[in-house]
Amino acid sequence: MLFVNDLYMRVAPAWLGHSPETADSMGLADWVFPGFLFIAGLAVPFALSKRFSAGENTHDISRHIIIRFISLIIIGVLMLNSGRIDAELTGLSAIIWTLMMYAGIFMIWNDYRDKENRFFTVTGFRLFGMAVLAFLVFKFNSGEPENNGSLITGWWGYLGLLGWGYLVSAFAYLLFRDSILKTALLTGFFMALNIIWSLDMIKLPEIITTVFGTLIQGNVPFMVLTGLIAGLIIKKFQINDFRKVIISIAGLGISFLAAGFVLRNWFIISKINGTPSWVMICSGINLLVFVILYRITDVKKLTGWANFLRPAVENSLTAYLSADVIYYLILSTGIPLLIYKQSDSQLIVIAGSLMWAFLIVRLTALLQRLDIRLKI
Repeated sequence: MLFVNDLYMRVAPAWLGHSPETADSMGLADWVFPGFLFIAGLAVPFALSKRFSAGENTHDISRHIIIRFISLIIIGVLMLNSGRIDAELTGLSAIIWTLMMYAGIFMIWNDYRDKENRFFTVTGFRLFGMAVLAFLVFKFNSGEPENNGSLITGWWGYLGLLGWGYLVSAFAYLLFRDSILKTALLTGFFMALNIIWSLDMIKLPEIITTVFGTLIQGNVPFMVLTGLIAGLIIKKFQINDFRKVIISIAGLGISFLAAGFVLRNWFIISKINGTPSWVMICSGINLLVFVILYRITDVKKLTGWANFLRPAVENSLTAYLSADVIYYLILSTGIPLLIYKQSDSQLIVIAGSLMWAFLIVRLTALLQRLDIRLKI
């Protein structure tokens, strides 16, 4: 994620980036977000089972799910609109508005240490963060006729899409618990929706598609639910039956890949359009990549090689947002500090983005030591 977001695609090879809307193809960047959705779904049965084991009831967990969903929607929409600011009408430059936005987000959603014993201090930070975001929303003006220049939900931003996918998968687990069959039927339902939507057969009022379009299009819920199914398979067989886990998940991955290429006869592979072929191919890749990692880390117990990634893995939202904060801080100086982006060499551009990703991982580790880590 950090790597492909940083790549200077005018120089970098096309297969590392996003494919154009009308192209029947996909690059590495077109797979990254589906991978994120898969991971989110994969975590759901373990995270919610832990809450049940801790004595939480369905009402408590439902409230937690809704709060997390709303939080992701808010952050996603704010990030989406940060690129629409009219500095003159807003009274703030895009850089200042965005940096203030991230400051507010970190104040509200930081996982404060010893928060029970520092209730008033933590509450004060969070209330101040809310006030900052409210001020920014009030000041915002895009200068565009859409929504009279105010914030738009648009496509919700990546975190907003993640929020919708999480909402579906989390409530699916609450309803079906460890039932693979019921979860698979729901997953199939969303694939059917995706196919029908891609055939332009769904005609609904604009207000409905604007709000619930992510669910109606089906692709985001499908990819998150695919991860949920993988998590349920692991829960069912446990590590002693790892061969059944590998065979089940690998078989599913191969089936999805094959289905994706069959669907290519009717739908191009396109992330921008969220086509069924792209959805199935990405989900197949997710399952196959995961089963390889499962074999290495869970079965063979070989985890040391990934220790350098641990800070970003444990604090993925912090890493994701921190990268943006550093970008805007660099932009505010007016100094072209990311000199590798000025090169015409593919090797230098790729190596620079790899180094950038590594540095953000280390920054996340530093922030963690300073008790700055987002938790939604």
